[in-house]
Amino acid sequence: MGRLSTHVLDTANGKPAGGVAVTLHRLDADGSRTILVETRTNADGRTDGPLLTGDAFICGRYELVFAIGDYFRAQGAALPEPAFLDEVPIRFGIAEPDGHYHVPLLASPWGCTTYRGS
Repeated sequence: MGRLSTHVLDTANGKPAGGVAVTLHRLDADGSRTILVETRTNADGRTDGPLLTGDAFICGRYELVFAIGDYFRAQGAALPEPAFLDEVPIRFGIAEPDGHYHVPLLASPWGCTTYRGS
């Protein structure tokens, strides 16, 4: 059975990013977005469970949006207004119906990266 998971690492402070708001959208062929999940990362920077699994895990295009600006503001970071990074969207495709898709975000107030993890 396939599943989608994520986690967020605060690379500016060298720790998991707990409390980050994460929204998962399905991207439709007409360009519209459907919200599937709204959650927050836990103290380990992870969601408490998979974002998609079982019958909800289907091939298609998706977008994760991480409210990283709000996280760094809550950490006391001195951010400009507007912040360089505020909401970070990551668009990706799921092509393997039985695959494990892990989409982490490594972020600081000034940069971010992602990859398909395991």
